[in-house]
Amino acid sequence: MTTSEAPTISTVGELRASGHVHRSLRTEIRDNLLAALAEGRDPWPGLHGFGTTVIPQLERALLAGHDVVLLGERGQGKTRLLRTLSGLLDEWTPVISGSELGEHPYEPITHASQAAVATYGDDLRISWRHRDERYAEKLATPDTSVADLIGDVDPMKVAEGRSLGDPETIHFGLIPRSHRGIVAINELPDLAERIQVAMLNVMEERDIQIRGYVLRLPLDVLVVASANPEDYTNRGRIITPLKDRFGAEIRTHYPIELDAEISVIRQEADLVAEVPDYLVEILARFTRNLRESSSVDQRSGVSARFAIAGAETIAAAALHRATVQGEDAAVARVVDLETAVDVLGGKIEFESGEEGREDEILTHLLRTATAETVRAHFRGLDLTLLVDAIESGAMVTTGEQVTARDFLTGLPVLGESELYDDLCDRLDATNDGQRAGAIELALEGLYLARKIGKDSDGSETVYG
Repeated sequence: MTTSEAPTISTVGELRASGHVHRSLRTEIRDNLLAALAEGRDPWPGLHGFGTTVIPQLERALLAGHDVVLLGERGQGKTRLLRTLSGLLDEWTPVISGSELGEHPYEPITHASQAAVATYGDDLRISWRHRDERYAEKLATPDTSVADLIGDVDPMKVAEGRSLGDPETIHFGLIPRSHRGIVAINELPDLAERIQVAMLNVMEERDIQIRGYVLRLPLDVLVVASANPEDYTNRGRIITPLKDRFGAEIRTHYPIELDAEISVIRQEADLVAEVPDYLVEILARFTRNLRESSSVDQRSGVSARFAIAGAETIAAAALHRATVQGEDAAVARVVDLETAVDVLGGKIEFESGEEGREDEILTHLLRTATAETVRAHFRGLDLTLLVDAIESGAMVTTGEQVTARDFLTGLPVLGESELYDDLCDRLDATNDGQRAGAIELALEGLYLARKIGKDSDGSETVYG
């Protein structure tokens, strides 16, 4: 999102003269969400697969002004979804200059800000805060304290001569400092139960209690949180009174459609080499197969990060080959998929009865995903000529360090046939790396269909 320049208004008097109207946080979010929907703008950029399930529920919760907790397995995009909420805030909002809680000039809530308003009136200096500064995020950990979230008495301020009863002796925590903004707490069940209790007043009465002091600060804050299902984490739970204070509990999920899975990989993966679409599709299908496998612990889930890391790994393998062998373009091929399996197994939780079979399960499901992709792209093509050539004794060599040019040069001659061109046309392959990848995919498909054989010694793979 582009960022415009902050307004030049610098005093409360100028702000009033401009016609500025103060809105509560929930009203601001509601108005901006309705405006986006009315204009046909997507308020949730970068999110895939939630359009008909999670997003409508979240929009209804925000329109109702509810605090929200997202519940789902790892890698379902919960944190990304929470971070997009800041896009529903006004780009710039006025705050009292120097105020600890970023209060609106029209509604000071701390003693110091109220005194400043009374003293300076329309000459009170104001600053402008960008919406990105109004979103705060905290990863809940067992060592998180009440002081971190709510606040505590600051011994330095007491040492300066203030009395313990002075509100100005308090050092505010993350939630009060998010006044007029959004505070997100990731992995909420990991928060100790006594710390969750400290949030009860903030969530309902919107005040804070610190060491016996009750400060009636009308906090204007939206609390959102994420959590994994309790039967997976076993590290804690959301206490019932706190769960009751969240107005909406929304279940997230992994992408339902294959296209959404592919879009997530393309969006999130930081690729150092070209990874053709069919390889991303294989990784997406591979991930989905793992999520449906009875050998995988589905309570822990198979994160979208699995396929993202896979795409980054095969891109790195292609870059390594291109650098070592002096190729002009680094393009990933089917042979690079094996490098991904070697390093991704640790990201999967297998069922207890599958010890020792992890590599076998991963290899089988990857082959299944590859075969599905071959059928999707090469359906209707007659590969008989290629099969006959190999049955007649021709062999095709590939491998992690076999260049695309060497691979193409070693292909059997098929006479006047345009089979190789037809394969490449199906995948829009034009340069050597892309063409080698397309033909390699066809050979792997023939092997998986048991039309030809394959032998691999780790460094080279021979179809024959």
